[in-house]
Amino acid sequence: MKRPWVEGNSVELLINGEAYYPRVFEAMAQAREEILLETFIIYDDKVGQQLQRVLADAARRGVRVEVVADGYGTADLPADFIAAMTDAGVRFHLFDPQPRLAGMRTNLFRRLHRKIVVIDGQRAFIGGINYSADHLGDFGPMAKQDYAVEVTGPVVAQVHAVSRRLMSPVLEPPSDVRPVTAPTGDVTAVLVERDNGQRSTAIEAYYLEALRKASSRIVVANAYFFPGYRLLRELRNAARRGVEVTLIMQGEPDMRWVRALSRLLYNYLLRDGVRIHEYCRRPLHGKVALVDDQWATVGSSNLDPLSLSFNLEANLFIRDHAFNQQLYQHLQSLASEQCKPVTLERMIRGYWWRAPLIFLCFHAVRHFPRIAGWFPAHRKRLEPQQPEVATQGNLNEGNT
Repeated sequence: MKRPWVEGNSVELLINGEAYYPRVFEAMAQAREEILLETFIIYDDKVGQQLQRVLADAARRGVRVEVVADGYGTADLPADFIAAMTDAGVRFHLFDPQPRLAGMRTNLFRRLHRKIVVIDGQRAFIGGINYSADHLGDFGPMAKQDYAVEVTGPVVAQVHAVSRRLMSPVLEPPSDVRPVTAPTGDVTAVLVERDNGQRSTAIEAYYLEALRKASSRIVVANAYFFPGYRLLRELRNAARRGVEVTLIMQGEPDMRWVRALSRLLYNYLLRDGVRIHEYCRRPLHGKVALVDDQWATVGSSNLDPLSLSFNLEANLFIRDHAFNQQLYQHLQSLASEQCKPVTLERMIRGYWWRAPLIFLCFHAVRHFPRIAGWFPAHRKRLEPQQPEVATQGNLNEGNT
């Protein structure tokens, strides 16, 4: 089910928390009617506490504030942190929370992984940045490299509708904010979501369409790279027909097993001329890509089984030369100044003992969409968090 591309938008690239947090908090502080916020993680640190304050202040001045945080990613948020918001009038919901098992968080699959903010139906933010201090450079060597976009224009109506649909079981009374549809710029864009219903392959489908049409260049910067066989094949095919294909992967990963899995796929791509760089300055958390000189995407979706087959994700796909060029110049700078190139010679060292693992990995990515269907598609819940009484709202599988 494809959503139409919409003309007349303005889109601004926001790199890392230093650019993102001031803009999103300023927009929240200026909200007059409604704030809709979805995220995977909120931490009780300086960023989370600033979010807490700006949302509570908005609620006190009469703004309707609806927050949905993932019950796995935000499982450790203290009750008093949440109470400080709900006491001010913020409606705070956890997405499908589950009890711990032997002290461990459970229910890893099918998480709310998308990061969306919609302000008054007029302004939206989409990307991969959570509300935690590890998205700021002063966090130290493990500070994340990440991206988001700020959007105005008619495409905000799509973002608003997607977020409102997720929250519909707990929106009482229903939201009466009507998104502004007047043009604000020259950018063409579309908001694409991945769910476990009719849009289960939507984000991957937009990637595949762009890769097949690529004629000059493809650049992908993705934190967790273990895509399906079709996407791997299109990257290789593009390189074979002369397209300059560049991948920027994690060189200083926050989870080392992720890099190990990605490297098992490098041989397949390097042999056909794909260029691979590992970003070594700090952990790469971004999920961005561009094709030729018009197409680009920024969002929450990694190119791995969790994002492509299980989680709720959202990416903004963009057609605009200026935005494409800005992102291209930034990624080129990363590749040339802060990355280590990966060579085929380096990857084939010790190939004899890795060959069986590579064989198994290829078959895993080739058949993973079918394997994913074996996992239960549980009913997703939004659980309102209140100081004294907790109620539950059910969210049907096909309605995300």
